[in-house]
Amino acid sequence: MEDQEFQNKIKRLAYSSIFFGSSLIFIGLLILLIHFNVISFSSNHYNINNSYVINLDFQEPYQEYFDVSLLDDSKKNKEIKFGYQLFKNTPNYIGPNNDNLERAYAGNNLSCNNCHLYAGTKKYAGSLIGIIQRFPQFRGRENKIGTIEERINGCMERSMNGRVMPKDSKEMKAIISYMKWLGRDAPEDGKFEGTGFLTIKIPKRPVDLTKGKSVFSNMCSVCHGENGGGEKLPNSNVYKYPPLWGDDSFNNGAGMNRVITAANFIKGNMPFGTTYDSPVLTDEEAYDVAGYINQQHRPTKPNLELDFPDLKRKPVSTPYPPYVDDFSIKQHQLGPFQPIMEFYKEKYNMIKTK
Repeated sequence: MEDQEFQNKIKRLAYSSIFFGSSLIFIGLLILLIHFNVISFSSNHYNINNSYVINLDFQEPYQEYFDVSLLDDSKKNKEIKFGYQLFKNTPNYIGPNNDNLERAYAGNNLSCNNCHLYAGTKKYAGSLIGIIQRFPQFRGRENKIGTIEERINGCMERSMNGRVMPKDSKEMKAIISYMKWLGRDAPEDGKFEGTGFLTIKIPKRPVDLTKGKSVFSNMCSVCHGENGGGEKLPNSNVYKYPPLWGDDSFNNGAGMNRVITAANFIKGNMPFGTTYDSPVLTDEEAYDVAGYINQQHRPTKPNLELDFPDLKRKPVSTPYPPYVDDFSIKQHQLGPFQPIMEFYKEKYNMIKTK
């Protein structure tokens, strides 16, 4: 009996030793993983697609997967790194005040990075990961299959309020090389969770401009300024926070000038630092502030009447005519949008979402 009890004590002691030893090994491994940045418990990091981490303190890709500085100086990698610099600091290279005015393709001082956040890598912020694989692509605005170069030039003429960048220019080639590098491991169809923007539930009412102004003053003006003029980096042409209206902002032909598109972007990304899984604004606040922003003065794109040759394909929140329906310009700008959507569903069997 005593022998049996002694054996049980020995077994318990052995089990305790094994457990204690295993715990020490686990803690040691955990310390090593944290030390070498393999994992992080910081609240300032979140994982995207389980492949890389964004550090909200720096607003940059934080691990090696999208860090262009880790590329060597081969001819190909130099082009990728130049594309990255173009993307982040666009006005320094092709803006209206750059050193070579022959290459002033942009008419304002916005950067690609001002809309495609974290250098085109942030989820639901116009991520460009996989964009190359999604082209050629049908575009309703041109009513044809378009190339990636044509899509980039759409941004040049609208968001950048500028002119067409030659397809064979070093700038176009560099931007495309950077996009290819971003999507080097993307699925064959270029689609993954995080493309495009979040989708709000569109309120069944017009935009409330008074509420929109209040949201802007309380949540947006600290970065963009009460006058919407943005804030530049010190001694630089590059905006830290872009202007949302005025002469140095996107023109009225840009996709961001549509209330629904802008509201979707704002919902998942604003105020700056917001993430898709922890939005700050309600759908109604995003809707109202988008409407308020887009009612302010901005540059006018010429020849807007040529957009959407098949007018049935025009998004319901496109703020400029012509239209194939009888709804007013004001309703196309400020809603309510549901009656317009219902019209296209009933007459053309088309489901409109923006």
